[in-house]
Amino acid sequence: MSGFYGSVSERSCIDDVFYGTDYHSHLGTKRAGLVFYDREIGFRRRIHNLENEYFRNKFEAELKDFSGNSGMGVISDTDPQPILFNSHLGPFALMTVSRIVNINELADYFLARKKHFTENFMGNINPTEMVANIICEGDSYVEGITNVFDKIQGSCSLLLLTPDGIIAARDKLGRTPVVIGRKEGARAVASETCSFPNTGFETEYYLGPGEIVHIRANGFTRLKAPGKRMQICSFLWVYYGFPTSEYEGRNVEEVRYRCGAALARRDSVKADFVCGVPDSGIGHAFGYSNEKQLPYMSSFSKYTPTWPRSFMPQRQVQRELVAKMKLIPNKKLTKGRKIIFLDDSIVRGTQLRDNTRDLREAGAGELHMRIACPPLLYPCPFLNFSQSRSTLELAARKAIVRLEGEEKNVEEYLDPDSEKYEMMVKEIASMLGMDSLMFQRLDDLVKAIGLPREKLCTHCWDGSSSF
Repeated sequence: MSGFYGSVSERSCIDDVFYGTDYHSHLGTKRAGLVFYDREIGFRRRIHNLENEYFRNKFEAELKDFSGNSGMGVISDTDPQPILFNSHLGPFALMTVSRIVNINELADYFLARKKHFTENFMGNINPTEMVANIICEGDSYVEGITNVFDKIQGSCSLLLLTPDGIIAARDKLGRTPVVIGRKEGARAVASETCSFPNTGFETEYYLGPGEIVHIRANGFTRLKAPGKRMQICSFLWVYYGFPTSEYEGRNVEEVRYRCGAALARRDSVKADFVCGVPDSGIGHAFGYSNEKQLPYMSSFSKYTPTWPRSFMPQRQVQRELVAKMKLIPNKKLTKGRKIIFLDDSIVRGTQLRDNTRDLREAGAGELHMRIACPPLLYPCPFLNFSQSRSTLELAARKAIVRLEGEEKNVEEYLDPDSEKYEMMVKEIASMLGMDSLMFQRLDDLVKAIGLPREKLCTHCWDGSSSF
């Protein structure tokens, strides 16, 4: 998804930005960047590839080269950033958490006007440079950022570093969060509130959808009021978010407990214990375990000292190897047992199928899978989640094709009380080798999050959201 962190301080902000950015490492898999502004030397930037190493390892030795009281960092799931721009608005550095669906159309628009692009992203136009070009069409930063909101299809939250602090803007429908933190003599702005406590900040303000603010060390001023319509991504609580983070005041781990408890209340299967698939399935599993009064036990454990996150490598074969090698089954806890295990979601199902096979080989008696969200039936057009070359890569779509003979009548599989939905779930269970499978109902998930349904994006489950 990507995540960013910025700080403006009366003192040096180098350490705050370095450690604050590191606390967004769970959101990005490809690249990271830091940029600082020093009144004597101007902007200084570094960008590194993260596909084989972690953020701290890449940047720690370079901290001595930075200076300044304002700066930003980004962990990017996509393009190399931040980028530096010199414009009629003044010099600035820009980083985004974005997905631009209509980037090719926008490129044609600029190229037809004899504009050019310099930043390369896998042979394509860098989305963050596209955003910078759109901003520079305006006569002010506010006008330019509003222009971004009007022109792009997808989503875009951004931080813009100027010689006079940071301008922060949240996606026009609030699909991704932007939060301000405060401590004496400094302000921070971040995607994740988990980045605040250990850098000394307290959460001060959640930007609203489409809101634009100017942040300085002594506070912030609103440049554009928030809009009324919100569509924040529900997957922030289900999967993306770090357990201690909060969005719209709703704590991630607390929501996951409620998700697990909701599944437990609808479940009649008898089992010996509950297990969560590390990492994001664990909170859901604790909620299920506590509600059901079943013991929580780790039938497999995650080995993290040398194995990176399974989605970091770019080659599918390598991702599958990492996913297999880092999860070690515990045969002593597994053999002959009836196990309920929970995970956040099923996308393609490849890793869960391998988990199931490994637990079978470890001697598990019965395996009952419980998923903290509804079946994924629609690829996300707003963020970089469940992106597939074809909808048929989604496990739920594969099941429909096996039942129908072709990819059709998807809407008939949305109702969790329907016969077709039940057939789809049984087919997915069969595909993944599970004794039983249960997905969260969408109404239970909405209740667990605690926001009104109309404020949540639920597109990947029901196809309901639009640009």
